[in-house]
Amino acid sequence: MQESKYKRCSYINLIFWLFLGVFVITRTVLLIKSVDALDISLIEILKIYLIGAFYDFVSVSYLTVPFVIYLIFLPKRFFNHALNRYITYVFTFIIIFGAVFLVFSEWFFWNEFSVRFNFIAVDYLVYTKEVIGNIKESYPMGILIIIISFISTFVFYIIYKTQHIENFLQNQSRLKDRFKSSIIYLIIPVIFFVGVTQEFAKISTNQYNNELSKSGLYSLFAAFRNNTLDYDKFYITDKDESVIANLKKVIDANSSAFLNSNDVTREIVNAGVEKDYNIVMIVVESLSGKFLESLGGKKGLTPNLDSLAQKSLFFTNFYATGTRTVRAMEAITLSLPPTPGRSIVKRPDNHNMYSSGFILKNKGYDTKFIYGGHGYFDNMNEFFSTNGFSVLDRSDFSKEEDTFHTIWGVCDEDLLNKSLKEADLSYKEHKPFMSFIMTTSNHRPYDYPDGRIDIPSHTGREGAVKYTDYSIGEFIGKAKIKPWFKNTIFVIVADHCSSSAGKTEVPLDKYHIPMIVYAPEILKPQVISKISSQIDIMPTLFGILNWSYKSKFYGKDILSSSFTQRALMGTYQKLGLYKENKLIVLSPTKKIKSYEVVKQDIYDTKYKEISTQKNLKIEAISYYQGASALHKKGLDRYESQ
Repeated sequence: MQESKYKRCSYINLIFWLFLGVFVITRTVLLIKSVDALDISLIEILKIYLIGAFYDFVSVSYLTVPFVIYLIFLPKRFFNHALNRYITYVFTFIIIFGAVFLVFSEWFFWNEFSVRFNFIAVDYLVYTKEVIGNIKESYPMGILIIIISFISTFVFYIIYKTQHIENFLQNQSRLKDRFKSSIIYLIIPVIFFVGVTQEFAKISTNQYNNELSKSGLYSLFAAFRNNTLDYDKFYITDKDESVIANLKKVIDANSSAFLNSNDVTREIVNAGVEKDYNIVMIVVESLSGKFLESLGGKKGLTPNLDSLAQKSLFFTNFYATGTRTVRAMEAITLSLPPTPGRSIVKRPDNHNMYSSGFILKNKGYDTKFIYGGHGYFDNMNEFFSTNGFSVLDRSDFSKEEDTFHTIWGVCDEDLLNKSLKEADLSYKEHKPFMSFIMTTSNHRPYDYPDGRIDIPSHTGREGAVKYTDYSIGEFIGKAKIKPWFKNTIFVIVADHCSSSAGKTEVPLDKYHIPMIVYAPEILKPQVISKISSQIDIMPTLFGILNWSYKSKFYGKDILSSSFTQRALMGTYQKLGLYKENKLIVLSPTKKIKSYEVVKQDIYDTKYKEISTQKNLKIEAISYYQGASALHKKGLDRYESQ
């Protein structure tokens, strides 16, 4: 039999064209969906598609490596066997199905986050039980699989009719010839791996344009590859000694308070009697500032929270440090700015951190992390249990206590009812208590018990927000009749906003969250408009308690007259400092940019780029390089006091 003119690598070409076509379709669909948010011009469109095509080519070159190796070394006698024909057809259908499935996945991911695949997608691959369960509850998976299968079958039929695979299977080449014709497919990915980063996608000041110029598949590869970032390697730096010295100045102007020259350990001293008020902190999933009417948001979604805000310390210029729940947990419990890469909550070196949990326990408090889901998700249980908290999660709920749940956890009513019981237990043991309660109902699939609110379950985010508000209202009502109520401070704060994507690198409106501190027997109502963030929560509460304690916190007491307004926030790569109406952003390519805020509200933020002021540059570097350096050296650990 004569050798077919179709070389074995022709199958790789088929994979290339298939995925490149799929990626073009995906990019076009996402572009149309986001057209209102894009900067549109002929040049911008060309850049999106040309840079996008480059990343598409890079990602497919990675994807085909195992296939190339297989086709090179598969013996001729097996390659031409009838069994290989059936294996090839089945495998081709699986590849087509995967490509079509990728289109749908990108659509839903973009619809949720307005970005290409990133760390969140990586986590979705790790925590398959919760994610697959969430997908089943959120989307009509049966119908989607049928549609994907139908499209895949149609594409396979077209390929089959072209005889491309049939001709390819006639190949009679020798190993030497196959290696020569295919080696380029192995060299190209190596070159790309060494020389290509996501930086090429920065084609615009509009982040939607930049995201569309990426490839979803390449972004997923990049997220796997760069799940940690060494600050010193990727970001602009200063000398460690200067950084620590400057960090001390911005954390505390009282230089005599610091106990060591090489870290930020200091004594916080408050005169007078220390208080032992209980603390009940409800961290609400995805509660953007725009959901509260009292912050200028939509009317009627949060009547209970809006009512509480009028009777509380209401922080109206308050910001999340990140876009994930674990970032909030890190910021609140450790009072740390967001270091680049993964949150400390998810890192292996996160035991015995300088946690507020240890300080509370040292003061005799019963400290509990109470979560309605399974706490192995995002390493929550491991983090809290090794940093001063006892842990209760869904496995600790009885059948009677779990009246309604989704894959993410029990409904907020059940969670808060359980929290009341735990508070009662602490009170009976004559212990002051601190409960860190993490809600889950305001999360896709947005399911909750019927008959509670006027928005039907499973109809969207607004219903979930209103249900959580209802649950908190019920919880406060029940707490008021408890003997421990008058001696309790209730803190209601969001973990992050409901979405994080914006036209700018770090859009302030996507970090603006509410914080309500309610204690009618202890605190007089007041609106606090100081710019502050989640790292300031525990120092502020300890200030209300009038505590003296040793601190390694980066946050400060917002209510103190010496508090300097600023907020620290970031993505897993971008690190921001918001101060004096300016936003300083540090990027992994040792770049620093500065913006002046020309418009800001809970719905939108507009900037203009300006030159970086030296003092703000020094402060931004001090916070982030300092936090990374001290963590690397283990100087942010807790020592028994």
